[in-house]
Amino acid sequence: MDDKIETSAEALEADALPRCHEVHTDPSRTCVKEQAIPKSVSNTPVEKKSPAQWAYERVVLYLKKFEETLDDNHEVAMGFTGASAGVLRIEGMGYFDPDIVTFYGSDPAGGKMQLVQHFSQLNVVLRALPKPIEAAAPKRIGFRLVEDLEQEEDDATL
Repeated sequence: MDDKIETSAEALEADALPRCHEVHTDPSRTCVKEQAIPKSVSNTPVEKKSPAQWAYERVVLYLKKFEETLDDNHEVAMGFTGASAGVLRIEGMGYFDPDIVTFYGSDPAGGKMQLVQHFSQLNVVLRALPKPIEAAAPKRIGFRLVEDLEQEEDDATL
């Protein structure tokens, strides 16, 4: 049982924050909710976000967490469920209010790809692909996306 005593403000804030719950077979595996959440994500009430922005922010957090599990020989990519479009190596991500989320990248052969999807159809399978041989270090888009969310937070305080 949690013996922590919360102030009324802390209780109201905790109630307003979105909930996340995960269970894994490996109890030592950390969950997406255990990473630092950028203030630009947690300080803005969900009701003030478009569905596209809210979907984007959560996918960013999952991308970063997935990348933390990869070695230096792999990069994050996404597979397409229910389609024969193959796999997209994720090189960028964005949203267009109120309802579109987009992924930019390339296929395993290096061909450019972009997925433009309505937030209600969002269905992402994260996969690990070997990084291209010519690349010196793996590219970590999840980390860059979180940096961008944190920059939004810094810009808002100016």
